[in-house]
Amino acid sequence: MSWEFLLTSFVVVLLPGTGVIYTLAVGLGRGFQASVAAALGCTFGIVPAAVASILGLAALLHTSALMFQVFKYLGVVYLFYMAWSILREGGALDVTGNTTRENMRRIAVRGTLLNVLNPKLSLFFLAFLPQFVTPGAENATLALVGLAAIFMLMTFVVFIGYGAFASLARDYVIRRPRVLQWIRRAFAGAFGFLGARLATSE
Repeated sequence: MSWEFLLTSFVVVLLPGTGVIYTLAVGLGRGFQASVAAALGCTFGIVPAAVASILGLAALLHTSALMFQVFKYLGVVYLFYMAWSILREGGALDVTGNTTRENMRRIAVRGTLLNVLNPKLSLFFLAFLPQFVTPGAENATLALVGLAAIFMLMTFVVFIGYGAFASLARDYVIRRPRVLQWIRRAFAGAFGFLGARLATSE
């Protein structure tokens, strides 16, 4: 493991994407505990992409236009569903203190699906991880697993930070319904934009 890997991974994790937006939305709507569940779900959703890349399945996804399109449009539909869910009353950005185990599980599952249904994540790992493994090194597979695990741990920690930030702003938002309404529209628009961008990707 190198400093280049740690620095690059940190920058990648910090960049706003579906997982960051989802964790922020949950933190604002339901508080810090719920944002931890969101962060855990988004992190767990990386596992299939990492495994696919390590086993070479992402290469098949890259060469098979049909498979990529299937995964892509599943992801697009889910991102648009998340946009609708945030806009509707009682949806993903509903301001509530209800943190039952069932709700935590539902939040985590949504976060997991956001990453599982993103075909570009597998291609990212396929291009990203091998750069930091010495060519011809013994136990290259084990090295890739270790890098993926570190990336996931970094994702979880950074996302918890995003969730903590959002939960601190929660009281301000709760006292201002109009602010919450605009935040809801902004998050829904962000998911809609990400869905549209994924739909037009090749």
